[in-house]
Amino acid sequence: MDLKNQNFQIFIQSPDLKIPTRAINFESPNPGFTIKDLKAFIFSKTLTLIQDSAYFTLNGKLLPDSTPVKSSLIAPLSTLTLRLRFLGGGGDGGATGAESRDCYLKMYAEKKPDKIDPNEVRLSKWLNCTLSNEPLKHPVVIDKLGNLFNKEALVQALLKKQVPKQFAYIKGLRDMIPIELSAIPGMEDSDLGGVTRFQCPISGLEFNGKYKFFALRTCGHVFSAKALKEVKSSACLVCHKEFMENDKIVINGNEDEVAALRERMMEENAKFKDNKKLKKGKNGDVAVNAEGVEVTRLSGAKHGIEDNKVAEKGKSEVNRKNNPNGKIEVKNVNNGASNGSGKRFKAGDNVPVNATKEVYASIFTSSRKSDFKETYSCRSLPLGRN
Repeated sequence: MDLKNQNFQIFIQSPDLKIPTRAINFESPNPGFTIKDLKAFIFSKTLTLIQDSAYFTLNGKLLPDSTPVKSSLIAPLSTLTLRLRFLGGGGDGGATGAESRDCYLKMYAEKKPDKIDPNEVRLSKWLNCTLSNEPLKHPVVIDKLGNLFNKEALVQALLKKQVPKQFAYIKGLRDMIPIELSAIPGMEDSDLGGVTRFQCPISGLEFNGKYKFFALRTCGHVFSAKALKEVKSSACLVCHKEFMENDKIVINGNEDEVAALRERMMEENAKFKDNKKLKKGKNGDVAVNAEGVEVTRLSGAKHGIEDNKVAEKGKSEVNRKNNPNGKIEVKNVNNGASNGSGKRFKAGDNVPVNATKEVYASIFTSSRKSDFKETYSCRSLPLGRN
């Protein structure tokens, strides 16, 4: 039997192109018919791009384009699998032949935000000034909400009126509470950023945000919550100064603790304003009526209100005499007029010793008021209007 003239049949399938299995019969095949010729037979001339990217495999092994179809490698009735090579991509597995260059560039053009280490944020909040973000250094203060500041940076911001809006409640030294941070032995003079330099003087816990700390408003010493819980005392554990529960301010507290501190701060500010108004009312400058409105309190006969001293039966008349003791003699006199008005004071009636009456009386405007002539330059002065 002549093998050269024998019919030859193979099967072809392509999962990538979704081509079902098909049979191809070769009648007296040419020995020079290769895999490359088979691809040209399957694909038309218009599909040269696909033809260049296609390849055949047999039992999972690649068949080169130069392999003859009728050879010892390909037995009759063998099934050849047609595959496609996807062009493009940088070897990262993220690109396919269907993607355009624009999509590829946009994918890498978008800058993803850098992830912030939560540990660095925590350490920065506890080891640096909230305002200047510089390492904490003496003197250190906190506000009434438990935020940490370098006093120098906060005072400079107040003087330059550059305090951020979130700290608008800090208006002066009254809103700052000086604190004393206990340094870790060997870290007293260290200025390294991001390194814990303070600790609780009782428990030894580090001041790094992992533990809760309180500051005492009475003395400024800072303790961990664990130390205050284990050593129950109403006096400071360092200076033995008495304090109350309201004198403890939590440092860098959570939202609920900050809300409680803010409410307490508003109550203290309202109480301070009420005390200030009450003090002004006692001095006679400003008083508060029943409705809580500030009103000016007036006294004297000019306003129709008699003062307690004016309402007395006898008025005091001061006579200054140049006696050896240099004292002022006060003499009570009764009203001289029948209508109840007091005797008018005259400077000429109380001339000191060795003084001229006219010169002494000229000091007072009431003595020669008739001789005073108002001019343009002195029109605004109250001298001639009394």
